Amino acid sequence: MEITQEEKAELIQRALEVRQYAYAPYSNYAVGAALLTESGDIFHGVNVENASYPLSMCAERNAVFKSISRGHKKFKAIVVATENGGSPCGACRQVLSEFGLHTLVITVNGEGEPTLETTVGDLLPDAFRPQDLPTE
Repeated sequence: MEITQEEKAELIQRALEVRQYAYAPYSNYAVGAALLTESGDIFHGVNVENASYPLSMCAERNAVFKSISRGHKKFKAIVVATENGGSPCGACRQVLSEFGLHTLVITVNGEGEPTLETTVGDLLPDAFRPQDLPTE
């Protein structure tokens, strides 16, 4: 999905800004995400770690869940900001795929320089989708 340069710049800036609120005392790997809905709203997320590691939550899913809780289920793009421009994990890819393989995914490093620009579908080929579930 295409977004404007202005939308891209705003998403990058917001992902970088929100990253400071990440709670990452165990990994020291702060992640910020900014998710743009098709209606133009932006939802933020940060990673929130827990001493019981499996209970931690990624920034990308945090942003998606906030969006869903506000009634938005169609996304144009998500920007993920980390120190080294890391890519979304498998769980985040799967959650994003639930709402469309066309969503643009941009990762940026700590300086806001893009390290990857792709789609959810390219990040997760052959995704398990709702239509893969039995209908009866």
